[in-house]
Amino acid sequence: MNWRVEHHDLPLSTPFGIARGTSEVCETVVVEITHDGVTGYGAATPSAYFGETAETVAATLPDLLDTVGEVGSPHAGQRIERRLREAAPDQPAARSAVGTAVADLAARKLGVPLYRQWGLDPDGVPPTTYTIGLDPPERMAEKARAAVEAGFSILKVKLGSGDDRGRFEAVREAAPDAELRIDANAAWSVDEALEKAGWLEAGGGTLLEQPVTADEIDGLARVTDATTMAVCADEACRTAADVARLADACDVVNAKLTKCGGPRAARRLVYAADAHGLATMLGCMVESSASLAAAVHLAPLVDYADLDGALLLGADPFEGVPIDGDRFDLQRVSAGTGARRR
Repeated sequence: MNWRVEHHDLPLSTPFGIARGTSEVCETVVVEITHDGVTGYGAATPSAYFGETAETVAATLPDLLDTVGEVGSPHAGQRIERRLREAAPDQPAARSAVGTAVADLAARKLGVPLYRQWGLDPDGVPPTTYTIGLDPPERMAEKARAAVEAGFSILKVKLGSGDDRGRFEAVREAAPDAELRIDANAAWSVDEALEKAGWLEAGGGTLLEQPVTADEIDGLARVTDATTMAVCADEACRTAADVARLADACDVVNAKLTKCGGPRAARRLVYAADAHGLATMLGCMVESSASLAAAVHLAPLVDYADLDGALLLGADPFEGVPIDGDRFDLQRVSAGTGARRR
């Protein structure tokens, strides 16, 4: 078994802002694993918010990939994941890059797409949102109009800095028929969230993601009780172990491969949420199709999809699952995740 690691600084199509700052480049670490002439791909775009950087991921990957080689078979996914957790318990992004490449490789060796290996319905992928990052209101309105014209009927609107109401109203005016989901990225106090939830709901917002800080579980519950919008936990929900404490505080939890540790960990989070009566969202970072494609194969398991990360890039060395408007077409994937070099 041979492997290779690449570091890419991928430019975004436009600067992308959230409450914690604005990015112009996506730092991505790509993993390539080859076994008996078949190659699988994975990648990670780590977040410093969750304690990882491209440098820490790249430094950890050789040991993790040697561990995969010691196990010897990409079909031993459970054993590989257990060994990766033992080797890097606090580095889910690094584990996700390797676990995604292993899953892609195993399905390719079987000659089937990943969703079929898992027995999932390719027609069950929810439409993805398209994210409107933080910008001046007029620029957010321009992006909203362009997204709707490109076929996206659901927009995620980033708020949490300055004139939130002006930004939201500009997007609503620009896209009057679009469904609007709001993401504050943990920027508001509980009182702010309660006040803003009122006019967001009145303006037709349907979902409010992480309105308060990750440790404000009681505050999150107060917001959930105060609005008919679905309230989603993202920063507060990293792995399946977090679901139980959130079960009475929100309506939805957001699973991201990079955040929880890879495809197998994301599935556990979704199943835990199902068991607690919560709806589920599959999210992403701004990231390459080398990692995003695997998330699309998991999407038939969830209620909401926020999988536009690769669409926000100005350049991506990989192609992924074909998309038509806001719908990914898994049936056009012949084997593995569908990630392939351009």
